[in-house]
Amino acid sequence: MHSGVRRNGKGASPSAWAQKRFGTQASRLVAGVPKRLSRAHQRARAVHAEANLRKRGPYGHILAEAVREELADEALALGGTVRELRGYAYAVINGHALFPFRYADRAAPLDRARLRADVSPQRRRMLTAHGPEAPEGLFPLDDILTTDAYVDLHEVFEELGRTTKLVSVFFTSAWEDGIHAIHWGDAHLDGDRTFIWSYVERLTPERG
Repeated sequence: MHSGVRRNGKGASPSAWAQKRFGTQASRLVAGVPKRLSRAHQRARAVHAEANLRKRGPYGHILAEAVREELADEALALGGTVRELRGYAYAVINGHALFPFRYADRAAPLDRARLRADVSPQRRRMLTAHGPEAPEGLFPLDDILTTDAYVDLHEVFEELGRTTKLVSVFFTSAWEDGIHAIHWGDAHLDGDRTFIWSYVERLTPERG
């Protein structure tokens, strides 16, 4: 993970990293992403409460869809687009798609983030093909070891746009107490399903 986690939030000027990726919409997006995640949480919490289940509830499943919808609405409000990929909507602004990922249901450090073993091939391929390259110093696979599966994993999605790059939006939340933390930046998926961040900064969650 990038050693210096930068903070950004309400009233803060967007970082040079954010401006490079989102241009003139960077400032509004810095405020908009936390607001949209908060709205998604409220929607998921309402469904969870309505279900009135004693053990497992629908919060996590509803939240995942609500987050994508909210970020898609934010993209449209900022003049961006929404790309449909196998039934899922992804917000695209200035050639960068927002990839939301709830990595824990409790407050947890970002270095604990890891994809589940049963994650869909689609999500793995998105992170590999549209995410950042491996940081300098990591050994690339030798051509001799490159398999058809490896090549497929690095094939970009035409629906998303060949030149579209991912900006990862990682967060933690629970239905009881809302969004704990939000990080966004350039996350490279490693072979053990963990992430290496070439750049990351924190956004301030909405409260209230």
